[in-house]
Amino acid sequence: MMKRTSAGLITLVSLIPFVLGQAQEFAQCGGIGFTGATTCVAGTTCQVLNPYFSQCLPGSSSAPSSGPTTTPPANPTSSSHSSTPTSTPTTTPAAGNPFEGHNIFLSPPYASEVAAAVPQFTNSATAALAAKVADIPTFIWLDEVAKVPSLGTYLSAASAQGKSSGTPSLVQIVVYDLPDRDCSADASNGEFTIADNGQANYFNYIDQIVAQIKPFPDVRVVAVIEPDSLANLVTNLGVAECAAAQTTYLACITYAMQQLTTVGVIQYLDAGHAGWLGWPANLQPAAQLFNSLYTSAGSPSGVRGLATNVANYNALVAASPDPITSGNPNFDEMLYIEALAPLLDPFPAHFIVDQGRSGVQDIRSQWGDWCNVLGAGFGTQPTLNTGSSFIDSIVWVKPGGECDGTSNSSAPRFDPHCALSDATPNAPQAGTWFQAYFETLVEKANPPI
Repeated sequence: MMKRTSAGLITLVSLIPFVLGQAQEFAQCGGIGFTGATTCVAGTTCQVLNPYFSQCLPGSSSAPSSGPTTTPPANPTSSSHSSTPTSTPTTTPAAGNPFEGHNIFLSPPYASEVAAAVPQFTNSATAALAAKVADIPTFIWLDEVAKVPSLGTYLSAASAQGKSSGTPSLVQIVVYDLPDRDCSADASNGEFTIADNGQANYFNYIDQIVAQIKPFPDVRVVAVIEPDSLANLVTNLGVAECAAAQTTYLACITYAMQQLTTVGVIQYLDAGHAGWLGWPANLQPAAQLFNSLYTSAGSPSGVRGLATNVANYNALVAASPDPITSGNPNFDEMLYIEALAPLLDPFPAHFIVDQGRSGVQDIRSQWGDWCNVLGAGFGTQPTLNTGSSFIDSIVWVKPGGECDGTSNSSAPRFDPHCALSDATPNAPQAGTWFQAYFETLVEKANPPI
């Protein structure tokens, strides 16, 4: 059983566009491990977006503070792109929205973390606000095999809740255990390696998830599939680890899509965020990857669409462009989605958007900064009032308070991003609780908790 592969995978790999060697406007021109051209065409300059990705952008090397030089496209589906989304946007999500008609099951592990954190607050009023966070739906991360058996316990409880209330329950999970995971980062490397039976181990991990879900057909499961993985295959194939992982990533994600579909899991593949795949040069390659992967997997019926901004900080709708977004007309998640959606065919153009840590904007030194960003606050709480027919739901995927990575440069799994000036200091290892960060998220929540 561990030797199963997906038909057509080799063909799929050949279809994936390599964003390498071209230094036209908006093309990649540098980054750790990048081997393509590092000079740009006239009128553009190679600008560093993060240590792994530099891009040919119009103008000089210092980004103008006035924002993008390209006029953003019209916003045909949003009620207003000039202000923060209100609680009653005029646009209704598309038919078949899997979140409608269900009560979202609250994450037991996150509720436990919040309960332990509240007594540590010194301000009683802020502590009372923090306690409310446990009642906000947040995804459950299955980032190691050891966590999978607990899924059955959660599903059993969700099933009982649904029967008691008369409204079916919905459980939100993140499938996140690829071998050589997060190939262009260091903080969140996983438990499997490709060299040590990683693909077979991952298939077994998926099989165990399927086995936990199968006894509970009355509970709807919504899954985000492998954050950061496919985006790395669009922009970071110049990183040796990503190039080496490409075939395995595709085989594993294909297997996940197919097998999770057999038990009715509604899936949103991760699609990075506006500052990653939202650049004009990356949109078409990203769409081609999603379309090709979906077709080669046999167009699994469980695949609903894409998840954006997972564990990131971008606004759904920015009141004005953050200076760090200069050069990208798609400077927020709504614009990114509206630019990507028309290119998705046959891949379904439905989205969910993580706003769990997007409450405060204009706080990063550069768009590629992602680790425990200093001064971040909880953002818009989960809602189906999204302001776009493309977006099924605003969600909280990243559990706010769980650390992105350690700031200790001598620690295992240290990533330099976690020691930047705009990263919160004294951070513990990725995935562990970061009390100081949680307190800031509560205090700076926008809208308030």
